[in-house]
Amino acid sequence: MSKQTRLTAGDAELTINPDNGCRIESLRIGGTELLRQGERYGCFPMVPWCGRIELGQFRDGGVKHQMPLNSPPHAIHGTGRDSVWKTARTADADGARTAAFTFELGDPWPYTGRVTQTFALTEDALTLQLGVETYDASFPAQAGWHPWFNRTLDGGAPARVDFTPDWQEERGEDHLPTGRRIGPTPGPWDDCFGMPDGVDVTLTWPEQLELKVTSRAPWVVIYDEQEAAVCVEPQSGPPNGLNTLPRYVTPIEPLEIAATFAWRRL
Repeated sequence: MSKQTRLTAGDAELTINPDNGCRIESLRIGGTELLRQGERYGCFPMVPWCGRIELGQFRDGGVKHQMPLNSPPHAIHGTGRDSVWKTARTADADGARTAAFTFELGDPWPYTGRVTQTFALTEDALTLQLGVETYDASFPAQAGWHPWFNRTLDGGAPARVDFTPDWQEERGEDHLPTGRRIGPTPGPWDDCFGMPDGVDVTLTWPEQLELKVTSRAPWVVIYDEQEAAVCVEPQSGPPNGLNTLPRYVTPIEPLEIAATFAWRRL
């Protein structure tokens, strides 16, 4: 039986399942579910990479590594979402309900290390943090989150997405960035955008709720091609970034990223 962890603050309720990739299974505000339920649901961590790796392959120096092709012909969204995480702690601190979880990097990922994910829930915000450490060799890595926000809440009007990126990564037919940066195009999107001053995206369900996704991370993927959901994905690097823009985790410099979902009623 899954070992769900539930946090509550005011009328905000958060359910995390460490046995299912440390996924947020539910985020309810005043009894209203913000996250899509069903087959593709909740909010999962993307680690140790985000989005697609071209043909599942990346190089570290002269060594080429092959990841399982879980979205043929590519590998997608890391191994963390398919792992069982350990509960490190749950607590009350500074007016927030908090929890922390870890999992050990390993096969099929070719390096050893630890990933830590923390949650802090208050009455009007949820703050998420991911940290990636190495036990031995340095390695390229990415981290981020993939929330499936409901397109509508309780039958209301569809959510509106507002953000002002500096650029959009041109997407090729293979769904990978081509390397060209272009001006933002109209949606619907399955696209990566650059926000070098930090991710700042607002979802508005008219006359119901406004939710801001913010992060110091400089990249965000917006995916709203499905009728039922809108995904706003802050991440430390672009899709295929292990190949095109590698950021190395070293014994003295872990990879750390945080994001906040903050809401208010309209």
